[in-house]
Amino acid sequence: MQNKTVNAVAILGIFSILSILIVQFVWIHNTRQLQQEYIDIQQREDSLNLREFAQQARAALRNVLISINQNEDPSLVYGAIKQVNYQHYTVEVTDEIQPFYLETLLKKEFYLQDIQQDFLYGIYDCFSDSISLSGLYIFDSDSIYAKKPQPLKNITPKSLNLTKDGHYFTVYFPNLRLDQIESASSFSPWIYLVIVFVFVFIFFAFSMGIIIRQKRLSEVKNDFINNMTHELKTPISTISLSSELLLRLDDNAEPDRMRKYASIIYKENKRLEQQVERVLNIAKLDKDKVSLNKELVDLDELFNEVKENFEFNQGSGKGQLNIHKEKLGMQILADPVHLTNVLFNLIDNAVKYCKVTPQINITLSSDKIGLRFDISDNGIGIKKEDLKLIFDKFHRVSTGNVHDVKGFGLGLYYVKLIIEAHNGKIDAKSTPDKGTTFSFWLPAR
Repeated sequence: MQNKTVNAVAILGIFSILSILIVQFVWIHNTRQLQQEYIDIQQREDSLNLREFAQQARAALRNVLISINQNEDPSLVYGAIKQVNYQHYTVEVTDEIQPFYLETLLKKEFYLQDIQQDFLYGIYDCFSDSISLSGLYIFDSDSIYAKKPQPLKNITPKSLNLTKDGHYFTVYFPNLRLDQIESASSFSPWIYLVIVFVFVFIFFAFSMGIIIRQKRLSEVKNDFINNMTHELKTPISTISLSSELLLRLDDNAEPDRMRKYASIIYKENKRLEQQVERVLNIAKLDKDKVSLNKELVDLDELFNEVKENFEFNQGSGKGQLNIHKEKLGMQILADPVHLTNVLFNLIDNAVKYCKVTPQINITLSSDKIGLRFDISDNGIGIKKEDLKLIFDKFHRVSTGNVHDVKGFGLGLYYVKLIIEAHNGKIDAKSTPDKGTTFSFWLPAR
């Protein structure tokens, strides 16, 4: 996948997210406007309903008061009725009132004024200095007020702020409610928009991550194919050329010359076999879990074998391998074949990526539960952006168009696979043009 394709997908994704957010924003804004208009209408209707109820309640209480004060001036009625709030009214009287008589008048007038609300009343008598509250009278569908047998505990003279000042009675409508319609609900639509944005953004980021990983995997596979083609092409060409020269020799050609060409064919064939075997081994390790044959490994013998192999491959005066150990006779429970291959791979990388005479130091140290191996070199080093990818399968540090380092990018992947199979850990530190240090830790038991 080309960079242009990834960029196009990213731009289209961002444009799609912005489009979704704009549509959601417009929809929420219009919905909020309609909701606010509905709230305003509802509040006006509630205000009109309360005003109409207040007029009905005043008319009913005025008629009750006129019935109580039959022989007095009707003009005194208007100042006697006071509205405490939309639920509560008080009416001043000049004489003592019988509760049953007041109850009868209230029921009659509320029926005539079409007041369909539950109510209770209270009477204050200044002669006895007492306030008595009735029970709750409940309005039913037959326009009959039935008294509730249980008293209301939450409604008391104190809660109604009733005072002991003159003769009066009070009427309270406990179930009359002024519905407060708030301009914003408890769950704001803007929160919904934020949630949608978060989920869409996470999905987009996750998708882009997969696309970028697939792109990198495609590039890595292409590099692997190119490297494998180059690595296999060289021995095949050498074998082909040597075979052709061998076929052109006369029957009486020198035996040494024939053996030379045959030796070249044999060595290149072995090299080709090793390259194929390395790829097949990695494929096998990926398919199945790594099978380890652990045993106690004498690290003195292991390091001697590693050093002999290094000196044999480098020849005299072409490199130096120094081994530093805390003490002799150190042992570890591990697979000796795989552990040896791990050290060979790390040392081979140190040699391949070194432009001067290789100087390699292996340091072995121990702690309470395991052993630490540090392999340092004086090679070309690894850039910071490549350092976190060196253990990925098929990944090779780019050297431009110069193919001067052979390999498939499988060595460090194999090293990490084996270390983790031993329940160990591995990391790397590097400074470009100065060298790299690979450190891995293995449990002692």
